[in-house]
Amino acid sequence: MIKDYLRSRVKVFVLIIVIEAVFSSSYFLFDMPVVTVLYPMILSILIVISAGITDLLITAGKHKKLSHGEMPDSVDILGKDYQEIIRKLKEEEEFSHQKASSDYNNMVEYYTVWAHQIKTPIASMRLQLQSEDSDLSRRLNADLNRIESYVEMVLTFLRLDSDSTDYVIREISLDNVIRPAIRKFAKDFISKKLSMNFEPTEYTVLSDEKWLSFVIEQVISNAVKYTNNGGIRIYMDGGSVLCIEDTGIGISPEDLPRVFENGYTGYNGREDKRASGIGLYLCKRICDNLGHKISAVSEQGKGTRILIDLSRHQVVIE
Repeated sequence: MIKDYLRSRVKVFVLIIVIEAVFSSSYFLFDMPVVTVLYPMILSILIVISAGITDLLITAGKHKKLSHGEMPDSVDILGKDYQEIIRKLKEEEEFSHQKASSDYNNMVEYYTVWAHQIKTPIASMRLQLQSEDSDLSRRLNADLNRIESYVEMVLTFLRLDSDSTDYVIREISLDNVIRPAIRKFAKDFISKKLSMNFEPTEYTVLSDEKWLSFVIEQVISNAVKYTNNGGIRIYMDGGSVLCIEDTGIGISPEDLPRVFENGYTGYNGREDKRASGIGLYLCKRICDNLGHKISAVSEQGKGTRILIDLSRHQVVIE
């Protein structure tokens, strides 16, 4: 603080030194006694020091107020002008923030209504297809699953940063979360002739059932999507790590470190034009919010293993 203050007053100190030098030289030019020079010089130095200390204290007081977000009183014209400019900028910032927040909330509300409305025809088509069991009906069911998955992704993406996002953290049975997710993709397994090997975990996790269900469904969806032969295995590894392993096309080494980035699709995404690159990003964001940890192990052409570490319970509860 003192160093910054001294730097800001360098010009004033130089001016005082020059004045003192001019004042002293005038005494010597007229050949006056040294006492007549030293006395006023010492007196003026003491006055300058007193004024400097007072100014330092005033500046420190203003600095303290500003550091706490308060506007200090100003007596000079320039100070008042600066304060007026800051006040107007603050008003504009608050107005922009309120408008952006209002626009965002309106957008979330609109897409939420849209998503719930579009679920109605999806459910209707699914009911109509239940009475039929053919290759066409299974393909249509698979397409409906994808549409529903995309709708859920939209809702999840919007809700992640919404003020109304609710997390109900409690102890839940992991098997009760996994089994409905498997049933949801049952017809996709049948249609692609994939096997499903689920080893009951008998594990109780501290988490949010709705958000954790989204993560597991999204991982299974990706596994089904990129697996054409073999199957999918779900099991616990190390006591607290949920593994969802497939025998699909795998992930290339250069893509693996970036699969959880927003919008990153990698080589597989470029081959599959439907890939959005948002699914695993949402899973990562949700796991971070829930205090879990998600990672991927993969080898191109030999499948992918998604690991969800459920042992971390450091969640923020408001």
